[in-house]
Amino acid sequence: MPIFVSDESKFLEVAKRALECRVKRVEKEGKAKIKARTKRYLYTYVVPLEKLDEVLAKVREVCKNIVEV
Repeated sequence: MPIFVSDESKFLEVAKRALECRVKRVEKEGKAKIKARTKRYLYTYVVPLEKLDEVLAKVREVCKNIVEV
């Protein structure tokens, strides 16, 4: 099961050690899911679509490999 992270700063800490970060946009619900895959767990962070560009800019600084699904 993925681990849900509700705080942006905690998610950015996890993204530093992630092997891959994935972004999935859910247009119908008006949100996006950002997932960080580490060696052991998959961490998920949910963001409204309006705030996605801000958060994604921060994630790009710390995560090496970003894939948009």
